[in-house]
Amino acid sequence: MAILNPNFRRLPAQYLFREIERRVAERVASDPSLGSRLLRAGIGDVTEPLPPACVAALHAGADELSRHETFRGYGPYTGHPFVREAIVAGEYAGLGIDPSEVFLSDGSKGDVGHALEVFAEGNRVGIADPVYPVYVDTNVLSGRTGPLGADGFFEGLFPLRANAANGFVPEPPDRPLDLVYLCFPNNPTGAMIDRAGLERWVRWAIAHDATILYDGAYADYVGDPALPRTIYEIPEARRCAMEFRSFSKSAGFTGLRCGWTVCPQALEGRLPSGERTQVHPMWTRRWSTRSNGVSWPVQRAAAAVYSPEGRAQVRALIELYRGNAQRLRHGAESMGLRAWGGMHAPYVWVSCPPGLDSWTTFDRLLDRAAVVVTPGVGFGPSGEGFVRISAFNSRANVEEIVRRLATTDLTR
Repeated sequence: MAILNPNFRRLPAQYLFREIERRVAERVASDPSLGSRLLRAGIGDVTEPLPPACVAALHAGADELSRHETFRGYGPYTGHPFVREAIVAGEYAGLGIDPSEVFLSDGSKGDVGHALEVFAEGNRVGIADPVYPVYVDTNVLSGRTGPLGADGFFEGLFPLRANAANGFVPEPPDRPLDLVYLCFPNNPTGAMIDRAGLERWVRWAIAHDATILYDGAYADYVGDPALPRTIYEIPEARRCAMEFRSFSKSAGFTGLRCGWTVCPQALEGRLPSGERTQVHPMWTRRWSTRSNGVSWPVQRAAAAVYSPEGRAQVRALIELYRGNAQRLRHGAESMGLRAWGGMHAPYVWVSCPPGLDSWTTFDRLLDRAAVVVTPGVGFGPSGEGFVRISAFNSRANVEEIVRRLATTDLTR
């Protein structure tokens, strides 16, 4: 009989968002009227249609596959050059990134897990708390951790505490680590790091010979030009960081799936023998083994994001969701609750009413306001006492959510 991966047993039985759906389904089954009133502000899924420029490119790509003279089969497993060149010109102009360092994929969620395939077990790993669960779960599943400790963190992962005192932006630790996950603008807290803070992290990584796995999936929500949209705005970051990006939350590709990873030629690691070597050839080899690339129509749609029409249409989507986030933050604050995020991110991080924990606040919002949020404790032990509210919604729904928050008593 085949032996199964025992590390699955270390994870909670349900992924956070599946547990949310289970609770919602249970409530709706007991009160069918709840289903017609339900407003979802939990999962970070977009609601608005794809930009017309991307739709037109999708159609064109599909049409090209229907004709002998324009048919495309397997493409480069790292993405067609015209897409990677468009990404570099649109995201990294003047920052020293070459198109050969861009690897196209079906999205950044998968890539942050795939990255572990080029890093050996035994690395000391730093992970923010609270945190996007995928960073933790992929380390657990790959056998890089011990059991879950009494502190709510897995043995072998070093927590980087993010809290109200530090604005949910952890500082570099006073100890060496080998791999560190950073996410800015942050999911789940909506916090944003400033340039000086990111420079401290890059200096720390170079001093300790560490690699930063930088999740910039929400970079397009940064509205202040003084704030960094990519870690490569810090010049030395090419020596110490891989960056993961996505079209999902900017151009609305959650149903289409496309993202990319930047792995600079300058990034090095160390083999067990002690020999230093580039990460780029290993990451390239990984893709040649694991992937046949992103489909032709999707790559055509991705390139269309950087057309003049595509840029304007994506910006309109970002402004809609960012406006939603600001309204949700003000709505939470009008209830007397502390709130973070919502300025440079599509998430608002809200303190629970005094005396209530995350799941109790979730349950009361569901039962009394018919609003679904995400309990903060699902993002790690330091998330207890908070909920995350997503701005991915129509403006009308957001305004109704704000109205319900203002008229709902959660304390009794």
